[in-house]
Amino acid sequence: MNAIIMAAGTSSRFAPLSREKPKGLIEVRGEILIERQIRQLREAGIDEIVLILGYRKEQFEYLKAKFGVKMVFNPDYLTRNNNASIWAARDFLNNTFICSSDNYFAQNPFSDAENEAYYAGVYAKGDTKEWCMHESSDGFIEHVTIGGKDAWYMLGHAFWDSTFSQRFLSILEKEYELPQTASKYWENIFIEHLSELPMKIRKYPDDMIFEFDTLDELRSFDSSYWADSRCTLLRENAKALNCRERDITDIIAFHDGSADAAGYRFRKGSEHYEYRYDDKTLRRVDI
Repeated sequence: MNAIIMAAGTSSRFAPLSREKPKGLIEVRGEILIERQIRQLREAGIDEIVLILGYRKEQFEYLKAKFGVKMVFNPDYLTRNNNASIWAARDFLNNTFICSSDNYFAQNPFSDAENEAYYAGVYAKGDTKEWCMHESSDGFIEHVTIGGKDAWYMLGHAFWDSTFSQRFLSILEKEYELPQTASKYWENIFIEHLSELPMKIRKYPDDMIFEFDTLDELRSFDSSYWADSRCTLLRENAKALNCRERDITDIIAFHDGSADAAGYRFRKGSEHYEYRYDDKTLRRVDI
């Protein structure tokens, strides 16, 4: 049994912190996200941990000496979705936890006694835009919808047993070079082949698994980020506007047609601003 931690992406939505470091290396409540996850895996008896790297891979190098993890480079991290990280990890897939480096688990969800494939789920009361999993009478995922109501939705890690791994890799090998595959999450491929890839829902309470897509979401979980974003760009923005970092809110990345973000927009009081990465300009905008 082993674990794959996917940490190759740019996490451009997590602007501007992810511009300076990968999201998995963000400190949350006194711990680095990926370090906390590695410790939890080790505490559960999972010795072989493989990091799939891409964006700013050199910043993860210290983890090899600190934890003895293995590292694999995903050369397609800028041009493909996370199916490329699964492909890069193909030699390690067996009875394997599939993890994301930016998840925070309040309690350790891992165990070395798993024997069937599952995807972690949290229950949404009312309407949600998340990927909702719907079960058959025998507990397997029978279909998934993007958006739903009063449903269990995908959040956190997955576990692939050896049979699931073999079947998924067989499908991915056949479809990897198809042009339409590049943009797909591995979850898209799973959904398209549900009948071949039986998987259950592992249900968790809503205070167990956390994911932060924006700085505002992180601030709601770790209040220290209101006073100190740990981000040079935001410090410079606050200085230029003669305000505190906590006065900069509603931060959202924007794109100019490329996969990577061109910059970010934010609000200070009733005013809106835009910062562009290419020319390092900050200007007020009308929204």
